[in-house]
Amino acid sequence: MRLPAQNGAARAQVEEVLKGLGRSHGLGPVAISPDGALLAYVRRSKTGSELVLAPFSDPARTTRITAAKKEGAPCGDTDPAWAADSRRLAFLSDCQSDGQQDVFVAAISGDLTGGKPKIEIQRLTEAKGEVGYPEFSPDGSRIAFLYVEGATRAAGALAAMKPWAGVIGEDGIEIQRVGLVDANEHKSAAPTFATPAKLHVYEFDWSPDSKSLAYVAADPPGENNWWVAKLYTQALDAEPKSIFAPSESTGALHGLQIAVPRWSPDGQSIAFIGGLMSDQGSTGGDVWLIPSNGGEPRNLTPDRKTSAAWIAWGDSSLFVSEQSAGNSQLVSLQVPGSGGEAIASQPVFSIPASVGDGRMMMSLSATKDRSTFVFTANSLDHPAEVYAAKTGQAATSLAELHQLTHVNDGIQPTWGKAESLTWKNEGFDVQGWLLYPAHFDPAKKYGLIVLVHGGPAAAAGSSWGGRGSLSAPAFSAMDYFVLEPNPRGSYGQGEAFTAANRKDFGYGDLRDILAGVDAVTTKIPAVDPHRVGLTGWSYGGFMTMFAVTQTQRFKAAVAGAGISDWKSYYGENSIDQWMTPYFGASVYKDPAVYAKSSAIDFIDKVRTPTLAVVGDRDGECPAPQSFEFWHALRDEHVPTQLVVYPNEGHGFANPDHRTDVLVRTLNWFAKYMPAGE
Repeated sequence: MRLPAQNGAARAQVEEVLKGLGRSHGLGPVAISPDGALLAYVRRSKTGSELVLAPFSDPARTTRITAAKKEGAPCGDTDPAWAADSRRLAFLSDCQSDGQQDVFVAAISGDLTGGKPKIEIQRLTEAKGEVGYPEFSPDGSRIAFLYVEGATRAAGALAAMKPWAGVIGEDGIEIQRVGLVDANEHKSAAPTFATPAKLHVYEFDWSPDSKSLAYVAADPPGENNWWVAKLYTQALDAEPKSIFAPSESTGALHGLQIAVPRWSPDGQSIAFIGGLMSDQGSTGGDVWLIPSNGGEPRNLTPDRKTSAAWIAWGDSSLFVSEQSAGNSQLVSLQVPGSGGEAIASQPVFSIPASVGDGRMMMSLSATKDRSTFVFTANSLDHPAEVYAAKTGQAATSLAELHQLTHVNDGIQPTWGKAESLTWKNEGFDVQGWLLYPAHFDPAKKYGLIVLVHGGPAAAAGSSWGGRGSLSAPAFSAMDYFVLEPNPRGSYGQGEAFTAANRKDFGYGDLRDILAGVDAVTTKIPAVDPHRVGLTGWSYGGFMTMFAVTQTQRFKAAVAGAGISDWKSYYGENSIDQWMTPYFGASVYKDPAVYAKSSAIDFIDKVRTPTLAVVGDRDGECPAPQSFEFWHALRDEHVPTQLVVYPNEGHGFANPDHRTDVLVRTLNWFAKYMPAGE
């Protein structure tokens, strides 16, 4: 889908901006060997991705690990995972299966530090479906992985939904289970299953004795039921046992969500992250501990003003990746033996950047002794590279970490200066990111675009090149100021802050955003207070639709995959389970709380020209929500357009569609908040 011919010049300009945003070389998942000697990571290109091996002491001396029958053949290699012996590396590749990823093992021997190591590759699986996240058992005998046999689409609600057909909710349900394969097998075979067909598994962890699994799972369909998932343990030769169900709990986690189960080294406890989460995979909350045989969990981090995203055990402590007021940081928690809160160390690092090893949100790869953590990091100022952090170093910037790769040396941002901005509102400390225009001149006046993140339980961070179809760096490159606020409901300020928008969508969070706009216009005279636009995707799309019913502050708006009527939305979407923790009851029990935050109920207040864009197979925020909003604005004679993109889900997959969204967005802002007005 392209713009009409008369907009060809605008499209060419945006495509040139996007080239600038995409100039960096891609890096994928990374893993350090348990003994700290070897580094494995994925290099991405336009033709595929390849897994390389390097000595940690000399990361520039790489050797390609390939599953291809012919050296140099294009492949899709990903997800490296080390065995405890530090000489076997599991990974996924589609090199031998025409697009089907399988589990492979690389056996590494020879001179690992000075010469060229010997690498022997063995394909272990003959899968038929979606495979992900391989993990060796602690004893190295097996590899477990997530597996959707016969998958026709990616697991989760972001991918395009299958066309509705058959018995809805019963036919064609795809279930993700834990698959198993013998790590020492010398021939490939179909995977076996460790978990039952009646449970959809989201995340898992091995017990320290390699005999059991801990996992978070729910009844199918998996894309809808994660919000009511339970924590299970299961011996490999037995049936699963539910050891904690938030829906049945009488404690603080009642009705909330759980993620990232991690078995303690002594096998007696399981740590996990629990809290109010709006999307599977976007993890944030407190750190909890439960006996591995079940019971009521205890909160190790009550009232901590951060959001935990990932955890890993040390000998007797927990290492926690967390979001903290715009920063990514790693701390260790000293876990008390009986009751009480854990004691957090000073951060190993706390940096204004996005971090992760490619497995889970903010996950890090670590040596067995937890002295070294390895990950890819990037920010609005620096493209992605692989870094290492040493415990005890207290880094506060990327420059203070140990940079292991230099694939993007010399590449500078094509957008403007970025800074973290904080402001106070109604007793809350609110943080956001402010980008300056790329060609900033303090003597000139510039428009401001407010870009609201999705979620709502998420946070805008410092990230190279932007995310999704709406890009803050792209807006900056086109000479706008850009504010990415993290209002109440976001991660990064603790659980009370994340939960502060419950039963209040569009009210307190909007006031936080408007206070941020005031902070920007007060601080920077170059911002034209009469040229402020609003946009966002998903929850940000809802906030855009709702905000224009509540204020005339915004001159133009673009709602991406928005929600206009929570009442009808409840019955249209494929993930309705997420709504009850936020609204307190189903729409059928308490329609008034849903109406309170529905833009459609205040539509006669809108004066702001608003563009709506959406995918026709979006299961999270279905297209009828955008139709309803557009139809109402048209009836109210407010300037509006609706663009529906074919074969797209909640996250657009077609690059041409993503470009088209950005072109239309920039044209909309240029038309309705022109310079010199």
